[in-house]
Amino acid sequence: MTKALAQYWTHQEICAQPVVLKETAERVSAAAVQLRDFLRPLLDDESARIILTGAGTSAFAGQLLAPYLTRVMGRQVEAIATTDLVSNPRDYFQKDVPTLLVSFARSGNSPESVAAVALADELVEYPFHLVITCAEDGQLAREKTDDDRAFVLLMPPASNDRGFAMTSSFTSMTLAALLTFAPAVPVAAIIEAVGWMLEQETKIAGLAASGFERIVYLGSGPLVGVARESALKMLELTAGQVVSYYDSSLGFRHGPKSVLNDQTLVVCYVSTDPYTRQYDLDIVRELRGNLGEERVLAISGEPAPEVPAWVIPGALTDDAAAGIAYVVFAQLLAAHCSHGLGLTVDNPFPGGEVNRVVQGVTIHPLPRQ
Repeated sequence: MTKALAQYWTHQEICAQPVVLKETAERVSAAAVQLRDFLRPLLDDESARIILTGAGTSAFAGQLLAPYLTRVMGRQVEAIATTDLVSNPRDYFQKDVPTLLVSFARSGNSPESVAAVALADELVEYPFHLVITCAEDGQLAREKTDDDRAFVLLMPPASNDRGFAMTSSFTSMTLAALLTFAPAVPVAAIIEAVGWMLEQETKIAGLAASGFERIVYLGSGPLVGVARESALKMLELTAGQVVSYYDSSLGFRHGPKSVLNDQTLVVCYVSTDPYTRQYDLDIVRELRGNLGEERVLAISGEPAPEVPAWVIPGALTDDAAAGIAYVVFAQLLAAHCSHGLGLTVDNPFPGGEVNRVVQGVTIHPLPRQ
């Protein structure tokens, strides 16, 4: 007999996110004074760089946050994956520029995450680290807890997903970074929106059972990061049996539309910005003309009378906040698709082809210059 989806850790972790997010906000609040004291010299230094980093899902948290934080902080915030920092460190690190490396790390044991921190210490004269992690016993947390130039911000234990896929770890670390650099983020509204999305599970399960073989996620600006994470969730949890793709709403027309066929589902995350949302709604209308309304879903933070959409509550006015709720849709859809395919949702790769903590990475020594 097929194991019920609700019995899997992955499903439980998706559904627990309202509680975990509340606990995350409480943890950031408790650390607020220490965080402020640690960050103040860097934030007061206009020449200092802020780099958001991580691998895979953790990197996509940075992609969601960097455009928003750049705008609200009035300074450049960069998102650079650890996989890029490690393979091309001298292309990204600048010796004479004080740098705050914000590392998103579920386990803190990924080889690239550990190596990126070490390379920053080696190549930057004044490196600083904010480690946002779900694992107190992870390597990054252990190495940086007593470092005067580092601050370790621990997420609630429940955020350290037992399942293969990152779910509550992604949303909790994203919220923690938002609250660290933009404390006015509406936590209650985000939690309300996440709870509403969880209440749509029956509808989401129906989409999973509709028989699509490909899925495309679209978004603009910060929501490209959410689209990318959404596509990864489907690819991971279905072990590649459902082909997934992501792009920006405008970029999709430039060749990637070739992925569409009559077995494709398109999901567009509509921006909260009135100007940007025009482009999102344009592509929704266009694709519904190609595929039919039932194959193109729009998810929005406010109604669009001319374009039917799922509208989340909470009056979220920024894409970084809305993105936390949007991604829960993708998590649930991927979990239901995985279960429908008869896969073990907590470990779709029992043969070890892909692992919860990446394996097989050789970190090569950096030649001296």
